[in-house]
Amino acid sequence: MRLFISILCVFFSINIWADNKPDIVVAADGTGDYNTLTEAINQLPYYNYERVVIFVKNGIYNEKIRIGKDYLTIRGESRDSTIIEYSQLREDWIEHPDIIGPAVINIEADDIVLDNLTIRNTQPEIGPHAFAILGNGTRTILTNCNITSKGGDTVSLWNYKQGMYYHANCYFEGCVDFVCPRGWCFIKDSEFHQLKNTATLWHAAVDDKEKKFVLQNCKFTGVDGWQLGRHHYEAAFYLIDCSFGKGMADKPIYYVSYPNKPEKNRPYFWKDRYYFSGCIGDGFHYNWFDDNFISKGIVDLSPSDLSPAWTFIQQWDPESKEKPYVSQIKIVDKRNVFLEFNESVGADNSLKLQTETGIELVFMQGTGRNILQFSSRIDLKESDFKQSIKIIQGKIGSNTARITDTSINIGETIFTSNAQITELSCRE
Repeated sequence: MRLFISILCVFFSINIWADNKPDIVVAADGTGDYNTLTEAINQLPYYNYERVVIFVKNGIYNEKIRIGKDYLTIRGESRDSTIIEYSQLREDWIEHPDIIGPAVINIEADDIVLDNLTIRNTQPEIGPHAFAILGNGTRTILTNCNITSKGGDTVSLWNYKQGMYYHANCYFEGCVDFVCPRGWCFIKDSEFHQLKNTATLWHAAVDDKEKKFVLQNCKFTGVDGWQLGRHHYEAAFYLIDCSFGKGMADKPIYYVSYPNKPEKNRPYFWKDRYYFSGCIGDGFHYNWFDDNFISKGIVDLSPSDLSPAWTFIQQWDPESKEKPYVSQIKIVDKRNVFLEFNESVGADNSLKLQTETGIELVFMQGTGRNILQFSSRIDLKESDFKQSIKIIQGKIGSNTARITDTSINIGETIFTSNAQITELSCRE
């Protein structure tokens, strides 16, 4: 207890909060804060403690970028006219590596949102590995994007330990496993176009049977003989209300093994886990994409239950509109109060709260954590926090990646009736 109290009494640096309005504008024509995304990202603090929104005006940005700062949103002015492109073969990068990475966009951070953009690897050859996006973070969101490459592994989000990815209303194009997540992935209302008679989807769920790849209401097209999916590791595919265009090969999702090179084979304890419901072909039908939840032994789960929250085993809900809430309140030495939220939050220097009893609380520190410290000019007591507190200046924003802004803004109330309240002293 003494150690916890002493930690609460230590001051931390205060950072500037950024909401979902753009904090930085990038414009190729020179009308923004920076001409390139690289310049904009490089000026961010070494450690980013709150969400920053970069708005990218229409134009073609011939650059590849590395995102190494958490809580970053990159939003284009127009999905089809805000274009980030670069020509990069994976093999060329291996021979001549740089610190940026082998993809057009290289993500080495958590809680990243890419929205309303076109991202394309412009290398011209169909077939070789050519990433548009390569990522090792978690809670990555892609929405309203065109993401294309003529090579394989177009979208490669590869944090196999904690990786969670959500994509909606996107267009993906490539060949050979061109959407290939490791970990948990949920995709809905999106289109996939295969440029070669190879597998479109790929998944890896190496160490946890709960990891899964869920696709809802997605459309698949491709050249004649295109295949739906395959995997080299443990994997689980759920396809709900998806449509398959003409030319799809009569080849179910399959596990890749090497009979002549057994040392290359991976453990395959959980066997084939390919689940379908409501899927249709364009003028054709193969029995292997029949509804099979019941025949596969799934009797306590309906297709409508396969939400993002279910996919991510309740650890993350990118569609949630719930605002951050206070779970614990600690009053320290009567005039300092620590509000503990259910997630990491950000706050600007101007933030002020007011209790129902009329006491003003001035923000002191804590942005980028789940605990914010406030001070008061008069003594505080438990009864000041029994019902709610109101924001009278500034805002409190969520750092967790979501598709909607869940900030708590001026005039809004933070309910505290369910919070645990304690009074402490730093001298104890």
